[in-house]
Amino acid sequence: MSSPVDDQSKTHCNTEYDSLKRVILCQPQYMAIEDVINDVQKKYKDENIDIDRAMKQHTEFERLLRAHGVEVIKLPTSEKFPEQVFTRDIGFTVGDEVFVAEMASDIRKGEEEALEDFLEEENIDYQTTDHRVEGGDVIVDGDNVYIGISSRTSEQAVKNIQRDLPKHNIIRVPFNEKYLHLDCVFNILSPEVALIFPEALDPEMVKTLSERYTLIEVNAKEQFSLGTNVLSIGDGKVFSQPQNKEVNKAMRAHGFEVIEIDFSEIIKSGGSFRCCSMPLERE
Repeated sequence: MSSPVDDQSKTHCNTEYDSLKRVILCQPQYMAIEDVINDVQKKYKDENIDIDRAMKQHTEFERLLRAHGVEVIKLPTSEKFPEQVFTRDIGFTVGDEVFVAEMASDIRKGEEEALEDFLEEENIDYQTTDHRVEGGDVIVDGDNVYIGISSRTSEQAVKNIQRDLPKHNIIRVPFNEKYLHLDCVFNILSPEVALIFPEALDPEMVKTLSERYTLIEVNAKEQFSLGTNVLSIGDGKVFSQPQNKEVNKAMRAHGFEVIEIDFSEIIKSGGSFRCCSMPLERE
């Protein structure tokens, strides 16, 4: 059952770290690695997903979000969409605008229409992106919108987003697409601090980002276990995996409160806390 949404005007996300008020999740009820579309899935394809374990981990994630005052809206699951748990990729919110993405991989096509139907039922206004873009490539920090450029997010989509968000500064961030999405190699934790896996980006872009943020570097081992793909919920609180000890230690050293949840079953498909959450409202 989804939570009722009474006020369609309350969709607003200006950053990745303001207090999270409403978010869309989707349970991993039919989660499976069917078509390998990233290096993490390649490692776990034969082992695949233990659904019971994934459900328990996701349920704990939902429970703790609610415990921290976040309203959780649940997208209905479908056997047709084994990667639907990664709601961030299907849609994203910038300012007051909710965008429904256009997925690049065949295994994920159709998730867009399912989200559109759901948003209409929930009385949430949205617009489509018209060209290929996935929400994992879109990172917001005030007037700046960082968009990862790869085969999953096209230049035309970026132009369309710039057209639809004329007051925002769109910053293109090319990266090595073997790492799937921008939020798997870069994530903003506060106005001053960001996580980064520098090997995936051009050195000049790393330098540019270092001029705007204090960059916490994620090592290759913890990048593979999605150490960059944390979820900030406001007041310096960040969801992260206990396995990523160096990332967590570094975030705590910068004053963040790290909420550790085992997400090891879900990350087998190449996404973690940020991928599994589509914020509608932050303040």
